[in-house]
Amino acid sequence: MDSREQVGPRVVWAVVESGIGPLLLAASRDGLVNVVFHATDAVRERAVERLASRLGSEPVEAPGSPLLAKAIRQVEAYLAGERRDFDLPLDWSLISGFNREVLRELASGVPYGTVVGYGDLAGRVGQPGAAQAVGMAMGSNPLPVVVPCHRVVESDGGIGGFGGGLETKRRLLALEGVLPEPLF
Repeated sequence: MDSREQVGPRVVWAVVESGIGPLLLAASRDGLVNVVFHATDAVRERAVERLASRLGSEPVEAPGSPLLAKAIRQVEAYLAGERRDFDLPLDWSLISGFNREVLRELASGVPYGTVVGYGDLAGRVGQPGAAQAVGMAMGSNPLPVVVPCHRVVESDGGIGGFGGGLETKRRLLALEGVLPEPLF
């Protein structure tokens, strides 16, 4: 057994129930590495398999893991309307290049309660004509909610797409006061 195995698994995960459905949160020793919407059994199994193949280590279910505890508390507090910002180490190893650059700008430059257009975000990273590429980056975001891709909207006022579903995007934007709460 090597020294890394002695200190526990490389990647741990847990499913957290929330008002937007079950979320799978996964963390490595470097930080939160993945958030997955609609973490039903089938979705969870695919997500864990994908993490194993991408990270080279079998993720272990460990809801009590210290690696996950802070992330779980902060996500729950955010979804309860008690937290506006995340103060978590993030593991960016599931994304690289332009997509990582765009997501880092989103995480640091688009605060709670605000939105940005796809084209505006492209301009912020020095690629003003890359609105579609920004949309692709949002779709490949391994850390939704924490890296707030729900805050990226169309320049004409449309809500745009969202990997967690448009109803989830609406609910997150309503939570942040950008949209009115749905009537039902």
